[in-house]
Amino acid sequence: MIEVKNVSKIYKMGKEEFAALNNVSLKINEGDFLAIVGPSGSGKSTLMHLIGGLDTPTSGSIYIEGKDISNLKDRQMAKYRNSTIGFVFQSFNLENTQTALENVMMPLIFAGVSGKERKLKAINALKMVDLEDKMKNKPTEMSGGQRQRVSIARALVNSPKIIFADEPTGNLDSKNGANVMDLLKNLNKKGYTIIMVTHNTEDAKEAKRIIKIRDGEVQEVTRDEI
Repeated sequence: MIEVKNVSKIYKMGKEEFAALNNVSLKINEGDFLAIVGPSGSGKSTLMHLIGGLDTPTSGSIYIEGKDISNLKDRQMAKYRNSTIGFVFQSFNLENTQTALENVMMPLIFAGVSGKERKLKAINALKMVDLEDKMKNKPTEMSGGQRQRVSIARALVNSPKIIFADEPTGNLDSKNGANVMDLLKNLNKKGYTIIMVTHNTEDAKEAKRIIKIRDGEVQEVTRDEI
């Protein structure tokens, strides 16, 4: 489903160059649950952002279902992000002035979905994360775990094929973090491909596969090696 082929990402800092990723190759099958681990600055988020179309590689190619997304124009990239993938962030990235339902509907506005259909799809997404009773609540009226579930519902609302989770339990206590991980595992069982960046080794061990990034290079590891 996803193939990262000889990808490097070089950042320039004045006259210095820094290789966030160095000639990385990786295949991710449909239905995988992949955890990406590694120290801060190792290139974890860079790899996720490249696959997710939030950044472009300096060299190499990234294929999604056989299509190279590495050099898509802005409008094509925006369409890819909105139709194929959903993002879940550590900081939730919710609008505090809007209700849970309004937050979840937001990607559908950009997709040009009609108002009635937007509401139905958003309600269904909130039902998937067991939050239909919080539809009218604003994020400030919910717990951290509930806010993250709203974030996951928003990621699901466009029926994406791939869900990217960037430190999804990073701002949660252990109980709420475990609930979010259970939700991600259940979504994976339903067929969603999940790519998760995490510092939390216990979370990483819940995934089907684990890769470690160090100094911009990738290696597949076992649960005992992280």
